[in-house]
Amino acid sequence: MTQRVLTTESGAPVADNQNSATAGVGGPILLLDQHLLEKLARFNRERIPERVVHARGSGAYGYFEVTDDVTGFTRADFLSAVGKRTETFIRFSTVADSLGGADAVRDPRGFALKFYTDEGNYDLVGNNTPVFFIKDPIKFPDFIHSQKRDPFTGRQEPDNVWDFWAHAPEATHQVTWLMGDRGIPASYRHMNGYGSHTYQWTNAAGEAFFVKYHFKTNQGVRSLSSEQAAELAGKDNSSHQTDLLQAIERGTNPSWTLYVQVMPAAEAADYRFNPFDLTKVWPHSDYPLQRVGRLVLDRNPDNVFAEVEQAAFSPNNFVPGIGPSPDKMLQGRLFAYADAHRYRLGVNHTQLPVNAPRTAVVDNYGRDGLHATRNGARHDKNYEPNSYAGPAQTDAALSAPLAIHGWTGTHAAPAHTKDDDFFQAGELYRLMSEDEKGRLVANIAGGLSQVTRDDVIEKNLTHFHAADADYGKRVEEAVRALRED
Repeated sequence: MTQRVLTTESGAPVADNQNSATAGVGGPILLLDQHLLEKLARFNRERIPERVVHARGSGAYGYFEVTDDVTGFTRADFLSAVGKRTETFIRFSTVADSLGGADAVRDPRGFALKFYTDEGNYDLVGNNTPVFFIKDPIKFPDFIHSQKRDPFTGRQEPDNVWDFWAHAPEATHQVTWLMGDRGIPASYRHMNGYGSHTYQWTNAAGEAFFVKYHFKTNQGVRSLSSEQAAELAGKDNSSHQTDLLQAIERGTNPSWTLYVQVMPAAEAADYRFNPFDLTKVWPHSDYPLQRVGRLVLDRNPDNVFAEVEQAAFSPNNFVPGIGPSPDKMLQGRLFAYADAHRYRLGVNHTQLPVNAPRTAVVDNYGRDGLHATRNGARHDKNYEPNSYAGPAQTDAALSAPLAIHGWTGTHAAPAHTKDDDFFQAGELYRLMSEDEKGRLVANIAGGLSQVTRDDVIEKNLTHFHAADADYGKRVEEAVRALRED
């Protein structure tokens, strides 16, 4: 095998990569050693800002295959025929901790999926829970601040976590999910994924439907107890990364079956609760799961930094036949995600290989900026319209328009007849077995009992009592017992 030649960044061969240039034997290092300076300067700049949330992640490539006809609901080309396959990239992640955190922790998991479709990239950015803690994006920075490391102590503080939840009764449903048995997945392969938000599908006839995505793991749901997770995190800080990498390397390709719930758009206004409220699920008895296809992961990235850390997912990356809904949290994310990537990776992050479309042609008037690689040819114009056969609009909307009415202002979320912050949390509690309830109560009490302010504890207990009388009673007794020890 021919020996490859080590070069500098400019391509010049390197004569000596073991010794720095000095002024005589043992003398001081010389400024003229450009190879040394280049190596040190590049090393200092190897890291980019980590994500504020979802910093610690793992990823894999795969494909999505349509198994059922859904053309009655959407004209999206990648869903247009049974058997059609589309290349995908997925990024799993924890939410609250930093890049150096452990995988096996009690935290929601990100489930971000990029479809490299023939009509452009479609990004579906969800979690492993069907609901979330808040329903309005204006509260998101405050929520994340309360869950991240405290500015003074440098660690996650129960006082901050539970104080925020005390002032956010709508979080009770998600708190019940998080503190229950599914709060710590055994691996990324053994958890479900959800679009969480409500999205809009539009068919070829222009009919609009609201949908929710459910990716059901074909490996079966498996979770860890708090004790098992603590032990695993101590043995392998990267346990979920290790599991995913090794499973795919040995050919045990994980898969999920995609189902959707479909609501005709006309039914949304009179539904018994707000169908665009991210803190609520749609009961399957109202809108049953309908199978769409199968997601399979079959290839590991060759470089974690280039393909996992630089992967950029934006909920505003839609394709014809799919669009947003009036979900306020979704609408906030349409801006926030893309803006986060522009900060971390630069305005041209969409040109990075992991983010660039595979078959669709990108043709627009975006120019220049940091790391620009696609600036057009000599005679290409950078304005529109023009007389030089530049790309032009199609006049075909990606999705159906959303109706609006009323006055501008900072309005509270619209109330439907059965809107309530606690009912679905209580329903989730009542679905649990006695053993599951016991573990849920113990997990909540373990954190809530560490809160130093009695009024914060009482506010949170009020939420659990409102969800279910037995739920509240058991949490209250467990907290009291721990605080008396």
